Amino acid sequence: MSEQDLPEIKKESLAQRAKEYDASQIQVLSGLEAVRKRPGMYIGSTSAQGLHHLVWEIIDNGIDEALAGFATEINIEVEPDNSVTVTDDGRGIPVDIQAKTGRPALETVFNVLHAGGKFGGGGYKVSGGLHGVGASVVNALSTSLDVEVHRNGHRYYMDFERGKVKTPMKILGDIDPQEHGTKVHFLPDPDIFTETTVYDDHTLETRIRELAFLNKGLKLTFTDKRKETAEKLEFHYVGGIKSYVEYLNENKDVIFPEPIYVEGMQNGITVEVAIQYTDDYHSNLMTFANNIHTYEGGTHEAGFKAALTRVINDYGHRNNILKESEKLSGDDVREGMTAVVSIKHPDPQFEGQTKTKLGNSDARTVTDRMFSEHFNKFLLENPNEARQIVEKGMLASRARVAAKRAREVTRKKSGLEISNLPGKLADNSSKDPEISELFIVEGDSAGGSAKEGRSRLTQAILPIRGKILNVEKASMDRILANDEIRTLFTAMGTGFGEDFDVQKARYHKLIIMTDADVDGAHIRTLLLTLIYRYMRPILDAGYVYIAKPPLYQVRQGKMVRYIDSDEELKDVMVTLQPSPKPVIQRYKGLGEMDAEQLWDTTMNPENRRLDRVSGDAAADADRVFSMLMGDKVAPRREFIEENARYAELDL
Repeated sequence: MSEQDLPEIKKESLAQRAKEYDASQIQVLSGLEAVRKRPGMYIGSTSAQGLHHLVWEIIDNGIDEALAGFATEINIEVEPDNSVTVTDDGRGIPVDIQAKTGRPALETVFNVLHAGGKFGGGGYKVSGGLHGVGASVVNALSTSLDVEVHRNGHRYYMDFERGKVKTPMKILGDIDPQEHGTKVHFLPDPDIFTETTVYDDHTLETRIRELAFLNKGLKLTFTDKRKETAEKLEFHYVGGIKSYVEYLNENKDVIFPEPIYVEGMQNGITVEVAIQYTDDYHSNLMTFANNIHTYEGGTHEAGFKAALTRVINDYGHRNNILKESEKLSGDDVREGMTAVVSIKHPDPQFEGQTKTKLGNSDARTVTDRMFSEHFNKFLLENPNEARQIVEKGMLASRARVAAKRAREVTRKKSGLEISNLPGKLADNSSKDPEISELFIVEGDSAGGSAKEGRSRLTQAILPIRGKILNVEKASMDRILANDEIRTLFTAMGTGFGEDFDVQKARYHKLIIMTDADVDGAHIRTLLLTLIYRYMRPILDAGYVYIAKPPLYQVRQGKMVRYIDSDEELKDVMVTLQPSPKPVIQRYKGLGEMDAEQLWDTTMNPENRRLDRVSGDAAADADRVFSMLMGDKVAPRREFIEENARYAELDL
């Protein structure tokens, strides 16, 4: 439409708005105001994930000192008021005057964005972490922050309020000239972190342990002072990622006793690889760049995979284990493999949707070259283990060929044909994945109620009968022969194995809805094992949820309430002493709810409760799945004995 076509009143409105848009409307945010205005740009989000990111940023500063050879220990403490203290024995943040700002360097580090030893190249050759803006961003997003530096024979102190200087730098007293380090204490700002300001001890412990594995020899301790008995946990692994692989394989049967370990540096890039094979059918590959878990992979991962496949095939052909016409695929040679690849790059370039994919091309070349050289040497020096690795790949290859027919059948099934498969998918009418939800429902009865009560536009229902195959103990051909698993793969539209593509997911919510009893928990665990082992990208994308149906319905006259626990029921009953007498219904399973009740309690987006399943704690998840669903009985028995007291039995 041209300007001549606009009505006169519209023209006047546009002209008026143009006049009002002048220099006075251009905002210039000084200091750390920009961080407080748009915190998500600096820490990803203001959810629980962003809250914990504050701790990682401060720990990363201590790790930088360790990488530079100056720190040996980092202590992390959660205080009773939910503030956090991080102490390291590095050199201590400089306190002399910074030339550009005319202020002490200590103040500059905490009060100026993009200020620190990570940016000029002189402070640190390699820096951990993702953003490199740690101290100032943590300061900006904290109600209060105070820092103490031990350096030059003195104790220096400063504190801040919401990013602004409260107490200028001062000397608190003298210390031994040999003493050095930095202590940072901060309290997250509830005005920023509106969802929660409560730190999760398990999240902190898991990441701190991971950082100790990734930085061999560095000691990290963690103390949660919110607990009545605040135990100081110590994480110190001289073996580094080699110890990490041993930790991951603790509940598995390994082919050779010690992981293969490779370490070296080339062109300023440090590469570490640890790898060990087990008798499992799945692989577990974890890659890191500058201590960041690169969930989306990247060039270092591609270099490792290429070298692994090439070296095993070359060895198999040279030693007549493989026929000339035979060639093992990447999936074949990785079956049963547990590996950790960690590189330290002086200038890491992160890509991908969540900035967890490494893009440096030189990382691929260096990782490929260094790993292939050492791995080839290992195979030559250990012919028995080498033969086992090649033969395991050959078995995987045969299973892959056997599964090909099942794969092709699955691919051919269109959306219309899915309803004819076992599982009886009732699809939703919308084709927009962002608003589409797939409910996996236990049992035909509950499935019928769910189909009747659902929102047909957005909600699809896939009933499953009984317990699906335990994929922890099954090869791919057996997995694809299972009708219910094959139906789930097809319904999601993502494919599987080498063909898995999370971008093709037909639903951005996959909701597991099972009974709140032991059998329901078992089915839920089997489904989560399948998703974790063979559909991991949808877990990392945040598409997997667990529905939380209520345990009781309480009716009194026209009043209806749904209750989640026996404790809550007791509290509610105290308030319902007037007549008429309350009627209590105990839900043994989803099938006892009619369509309306199931919708009201568990499926209605306005009042349902869903727990999102996260793959962040990948190492712990891998160990737990192996322990719960694997062949080793002793670790499972030990776990049950330790945790039996927490079980709620319905006798």
